[in-house]
Amino acid sequence: MTKYRLLLVDGSSYLYRAFHAMPDLRNGAGEPTGAIYGMVNMMRRARSELKADHIACVFDAKGKTFRDEMYSDYKAHRSPMPEDLVKQIEPIHAMVKALGWPVLMVSGVEADDVIGTLASQATQAGWETIISTGDKDLAQLVNSSVTLINTMTNEKLDIEGVKEKFGVPPELIVDYLSIIGDAVDNVPGVPKAGPKTANKWLAEFGNLDNLIANADQVKGVVGENLRALINWLPQARQLITVKTDCDLSPHLPGLDDLHAKSEDTALLRELFERYAFKTWLRDVEKQLSNSDATVSAAPDFDLVSSPATMDLDGSGADKKRSVASAPTKALSQEMSKLQDAIERHYECITDEAALDRWLKKIESAQLTAVDTETTSLDALAAELVGISLSVKPGEACYIPVAHRNGEEQLRREVVLEKLRPWLESEKHLKVGQNLKYDIHIFANYGITFGGVAFDTLLESYVLESHLSHNMDSLAERHLGMKTIRYEEVCGKGAHQIGFDQVDLKIATDYAAEDADITLRLHLELWPQIQESPGLRYVYETIEMSAMRVLGIMERNGIRINSALLGQQGQQVGKRLLELEGEIHQLAGQPFNIQSPKQIAEILFVQQELPVIKKTPSGAPSTDEEVLQKLAEDYPLPARILDYRSLAKLMSTYIEKLPRMADPRTGRVHTNFSQATAVTGRLASSDPNLQNIPVRTEEGRRIREAFIPAEGCKLLSADYSQIELRIMAHIAEDENLLAAFREGKDVHQATTAEIFGIPLGEVNSEQRRCAKVINFGIIYGMSVFGLASNLGIERSAAQNYIAKYFDRYPGVAQYMERIRLEARENGYVETVFGRRLWLPEIKGSNGPRRQGAERAAINAPMQGAAADLIKLAMIAVEGWLEREQLKTKLLLQVHDELVLDVPLDEIVLVQAKLPDLMCNVAQLKVPLVVSVGIGDNWEEAH
Repeated sequence: MTKYRLLLVDGSSYLYRAFHAMPDLRNGAGEPTGAIYGMVNMMRRARSELKADHIACVFDAKGKTFRDEMYSDYKAHRSPMPEDLVKQIEPIHAMVKALGWPVLMVSGVEADDVIGTLASQATQAGWETIISTGDKDLAQLVNSSVTLINTMTNEKLDIEGVKEKFGVPPELIVDYLSIIGDAVDNVPGVPKAGPKTANKWLAEFGNLDNLIANADQVKGVVGENLRALINWLPQARQLITVKTDCDLSPHLPGLDDLHAKSEDTALLRELFERYAFKTWLRDVEKQLSNSDATVSAAPDFDLVSSPATMDLDGSGADKKRSVASAPTKALSQEMSKLQDAIERHYECITDEAALDRWLKKIESAQLTAVDTETTSLDALAAELVGISLSVKPGEACYIPVAHRNGEEQLRREVVLEKLRPWLESEKHLKVGQNLKYDIHIFANYGITFGGVAFDTLLESYVLESHLSHNMDSLAERHLGMKTIRYEEVCGKGAHQIGFDQVDLKIATDYAAEDADITLRLHLELWPQIQESPGLRYVYETIEMSAMRVLGIMERNGIRINSALLGQQGQQVGKRLLELEGEIHQLAGQPFNIQSPKQIAEILFVQQELPVIKKTPSGAPSTDEEVLQKLAEDYPLPARILDYRSLAKLMSTYIEKLPRMADPRTGRVHTNFSQATAVTGRLASSDPNLQNIPVRTEEGRRIREAFIPAEGCKLLSADYSQIELRIMAHIAEDENLLAAFREGKDVHQATTAEIFGIPLGEVNSEQRRCAKVINFGIIYGMSVFGLASNLGIERSAAQNYIAKYFDRYPGVAQYMERIRLEARENGYVETVFGRRLWLPEIKGSNGPRRQGAERAAINAPMQGAAADLIKLAMIAVEGWLEREQLKTKLLLQVHDELVLDVPLDEIVLVQAKLPDLMCNVAQLKVPLVVSVGIGDNWEEAH
C-alpha cells in the first residue's frame, strides 16, 4: 500500500491569526485586505514547508452544531467576529481555492470534527497525517501517524511532544481538558483545578471515569469543587471530544479527492488585481505571459494631497496601523521591492551652476523635502554643515557648505543668500523630519524658515504614537528600506568624527538619502491622516501649530539665578553630609550610599530586613518602591530615600542648571519633544523642567531660582482639575456635571455624595478620601490600590468605589464603554480625535492586559488634557503676536503655561489669559484657569 501524507490546515485558526498579525491593509476601494494577504502567505508557507500528496483547508461553516444543542452556553463568551474580518471570509475562501487547496466546510459540523474525521480515515488507510493548527484541543488526535504542527511557532507535537507539553499522553487530553475546562469555548472545568492538579489526579486515578468514581478521596476545597461538578464532567467531556466519525460523503467522496492541485494562475491574477497585491500580480502575469510585464514602481505622485499616493500591496489611502502594526517580514520584503525599484539620483552640489539648476527645481516643485547636517544636536548652538533637498522619490541633492576635509564646496554665506528667498517663502511648501530642529538651524543664520507644510516625525506620531519615530525605524516600518545609519558614516564612541569631517561622496549618499526618505515617508503617511478627520485635526491644528510655538519657546528660554542655586547647593551639600552620618550610624558602619549592592548587604544580610522583591538576576532589589515600603517600618531605608532624593536634586538641577545657562543671557533653553509620550504630553529635556519635584521644600526652592527678565514678572496660568473636568465631559454623568457647573469643590461634592452628608459637614479627612477616589478612578485604580493608598481594608475600599459608582453611574458606564472600545479597536481616542494606542490590550499576558485596560480609562483624559494645553499655548502665542506685545511665552509644564510679562502689560495679560485658555474648546463643564504672578516661578505658581 502506498504511504501517502495528508496535510490538514485548520483554516479557522489560520484566518484569525492572519487578521491579528497583519496591518489593516486596504485596496483602492477601501476593502480590508490584511487577513487575505496574511492567509495567502501562510497557506503558501504551509504547502512549501509541509510537503504532502493530499491537502485540505478546513473552515467552520455558518450555523449551529450538536454542541450548541447540547449546551446552550457553548462558546457564549466569544466576541463576534470583527466586521473587517467578516468582509474577508469569502475572498479568503476564493484565494485558498485558487492556490490549489481543496476547501471543506460542512454544515452542522465544526472544523475540528471534520479534521478529526479526516485524520481518522487517513490513519485507517495507512496514511501519515499532519495537522497545521494552533488549537490545543486537537492534541487528542495525535497518534503514531498523526502529528500536530504549529507553523507560526514551529512547535511539533507528536506523542512525546504532547506528553512534554501537557503532562499527559494524547489519549488523556480529553480528560485533562475536561478537568481544567476550556475558557475559549466556555466549557467550565473544576474550579481551582489547573494543569498541575489535572496531571496529579490523572496520574493517581488513571482517567476521568476513575477520578469521578473516587471523588470522595480528593481532599480540600478543590475536592469539594470536584464533587460539586461530578454530574457536569461527563457532559464537559462530550463537548471537548473531537468527533472522528462524521459523515462527510456528501462533501467528500473519498480521501483521494484531496489530491494537491496546481495554483490557478488566471484566477489568482483576477484576485490579486481586485485586492491590489501588486508584487504577486506582477509575478502571476510573468507566469501567464512569460514576458517582462510589470506594474510601474514609480507612479506620478501628487506630493501634497493625493488620497492614494502609494498603494503598497493593497494598503491604499485607507491604511491604518493596528496595535500590532509592524509589518511582517514578508510584507516588509514586498514594500522593499517596490521602494528599491525607484531609481536613485543623488547629486553633490559644489558649484553655483548646479546650485542654480536645483534652485529652479525647488522653485517649480509642488513640495520639497529639506534636511540639514550640522555640528551638534543642540539646535541653538549647532553650525550648518550642509543642506539636502528632494523633489520627488529617488531624486535628491546634498549641498555641502562647511566640510573640513579640503574638498571643493560652496561657501555657506553664498548658499544661504541664494536660497534665502526660497527658504523664507511661504508659498513654496516644505516637508521635513523633525523640522523644529531645522527651523532653529536656519534661525541661527537669521533666516525665518517659511512654507512649513508637513513633518514626517509628527505624521508618524499622530498615526502611531506608541511606536518609534526616528527616520531609520520609519523607513524600515513603512517603506521596507534599510537606511544608511549615522554610525556607518561617522563611526562610534571615541573614534566618532563630526559630519563636517566626512568625505563628500559618503556625505552625499547619507544626507541626500535623508531628504529622499523623508519625501517617501510623507507620501506614505499623509494619505492615512487625510482619511480621518480627527487625526487630520490633531495633526494640522494641534501638532503642526504647536511645533512652531514650541520653537519660539525654546529660543526664548527662561532666566535663572545662578547665585541663588549656588547658595542652595551649599545648604543641600551640608544636609547630605548630615544624612550620610545618620545613615552610617544607623547601619553601624560606613558604606557607599550610592551602591545598590552595598545597600542590599546592609539591609538584607546584616540587618535582616524583609526582601520585598528581587532583580532579574535574583539579587534583592533596593529600588525606590522597595525602600518606600521598608521605610514605613524601618528608619534606615527612610534616610537612604532622603539622601537619594537630595543627591538627585543636587546633580540634576542645583549643580547642572548654572552650567547649562547661556553665559550671555543667563537663560536656560529646554528642548520640548512632541513625539515622546503616547498621550500627547510634551517631554522636556536638557534640562528637564517638567520633573522638578514640588512636593518637597528643597524641590520647591529650585523653582525659586527661575526668575523673570529685568522689568518683568513671571506669570503662571494653570488649568484647574482639568482631567476631572474632561472625565465629566466624556462620561456625561449628571451629578458630576452639576458639581462643576455649579462651581462646587468637586472633592467635597464627591464626599457628600458618597457619605450622604451635607456639603457643610464634610471634614478634611473625608475630603482627602474623596480626592484619592476621584483621581484613582480616572487612573483606573483597583480596589487593592485604593485600599493601599488610603490605608484601609479592601472591603472598605470596595464599599467606597461601589458608593462612588452608585452616585456617579455615568462614570461606571463610561469605563465599561471605553474598555470595550479599546479591546475592539486597539486604541482609544480623545474628544479631539487623537488616537492613543494600547499595544497590550489584546495580549495574552493577563497583568499587562489589565494594565492596558486601566490605561484605556485614563488615556482619553490625559490625551485631551495634552490637546487642551497645546491649543491654549497656540492661542496665547497667536494673541501675543497679533497684539504685538512684548510678553514672551517661556514654558509649558503639564497643565501650566509660564510667561515673562513686562510690568506695563501685566494687567492686560492677567485678564486675557484665562479667557483665551478657557475658550480653546467648549466642554459640557466650564474650564477654569488660575493665574499667579511673582518674582520667581515658585512665587507665581
